[in-house]
Amino acid sequence: MDRRTFLKTATLGAMAAGITREAAAAAEKYFPVKADQSLFATINRAKDPAKLSPLEQKHVPVIKAPAKVKSGEPFTVEVTVGEVVHPMGMTHWIEFIELNVGNEPAGRVEMQPRGFLNPKVTFTVVIPKEAAPAGKITLVAHERCNLHGYWEGSVDVTVTG
Repeated sequence: MDRRTFLKTATLGAMAAGITREAAAAAEKYFPVKADQSLFATINRAKDPAKLSPLEQKHVPVIKAPAKVKSGEPFTVEVTVGEVVHPMGMTHWIEFIELNVGNEPAGRVEMQPRGFLNPKVTFTVVIPKEAAPAGKITLVAHERCNLHGYWEGSVDVTVTG
């Protein structure tokens, strides 16, 4: 290798190392909390709904809906992320909240990593009579936290006439 090629290669290598160090420092500044990779392997649910861990208190979706609804009539479903409202900031936020009626998607709201919103969404739902032949449906809410993965909560609702 001649001297010129060596100097070019050494200079480019030093520049690349400097850029990598700067990128790592920026990542540490904006993302100081490390994500727990095990929480991204599956859907997370409350292990014991009567005794939620601090992590579960902030991440399991809480669904507020009437216990009994009439088929064909609209009703309100409110989904809040956690019994203790989840923080929303530049390094830790809820990416989205979605609601399913059983396995069918009903709605989804995307969120941004800012402190402007509380992760709480209201949906208006109508259950057709044929969707609940047994007189009951399950509302299932999901949310995804950038650091703590995908979480699920559910509630059963009785559907009449």
